[in-house]
Amino acid sequence: MVQVCLNGPRTAADGAAVPLTPEAMAASAAAAVAAGATDVHVHPKTPCGRDTLSPRVLAETLTAMRSRVPVPVGVTTGAWAEPDPAARLDRIRGWTVLPDHASVNWHEPGAEEIAAALLDLGVGVEAGIWSGTDGARRFASSPLGPRVLRVLAEVTDTEPSTAVASARGLLSELGSAHGRPVLLHGEDGGAWPVLRLAGELGLATRVGLEDVLVLPDGRRAGSNAELVAAGLAQYGH
Repeated sequence: MVQVCLNGPRTAADGAAVPLTPEAMAASAAAAVAAGATDVHVHPKTPCGRDTLSPRVLAETLTAMRSRVPVPVGVTTGAWAEPDPAARLDRIRGWTVLPDHASVNWHEPGAEEIAAALLDLGVGVEAGIWSGTDGARRFASSPLGPRVLRVLAEVTDTEPSTAVASARGLLSELGSAHGRPVLLHGEDGGAWPVLRLAGELGLATRVGLEDVLVLPDGRRAGSNAELVAAGLAQYGH
């Protein structure tokens, strides 16, 4: 599986290719799926480009995207979108249009409660386990572990020469990961080396403008579809 991560917390300062409106996200997702992506991860945005968990914005974003793509669509629940865990829970419980899945960063305060609320709503949970955090330790003892959709093994080491070793270290920390499927990915300078490792190990991965702005040859990516096409080529080698 290759998931496309459309935008992340990036803004207009990261280039015109980053989709920031529901319509742009839907168009970018459709092109990425046509290029071979089989799942979508998106960060809904306020009109000023800030990540949000707003029920209204989420509904607009998901409605636009589902009119264009036939694959599952997931969203973030990152603490930067709503720092207060109680307010984050309230936002999520107020969603009127539900994503297929949502990522929960296990090192963040309130992660267990957020994941439980999503599961109660019938939303799949992607357990985000970041390298360099205590997320793997927390997840190992979580009673919710066996119920998550998949584990996102997220390598935060952006140095190309060390990202693969960091990825292997993270996978070792995760161990059996409660027997759940693992999606391995890196970011920025580590994105392409870690994607290739995922292909070698037979793990799911993701690619898109959230994780990397350049192609494997260093050229600026013009779209998420371009990154997906390059990612599939790299993944298969």
